[in-house]
Amino acid sequence: MEMSHISALESKHAGLERRIAEERLRPSPNDALIKELKRRKLRIKEELAHVQQVH
Repeated sequence: MEMSHISALESKHAGLERRIAEERLRPSPNDALIKELKRRKLRIKEELAHVQQVH
């Protein structure tokens, strides 16, 4: 169960990283969107660290 949860979190983290990179490549990047995506990515990273620390 934990491995599938970790895999799901890693997948979400990578997806957010891709979205941030794609937004930065746009002619007029939306800085507010990038900031929100980074915030979400950080929350996932913190959850990953917590899940891995518990097990």
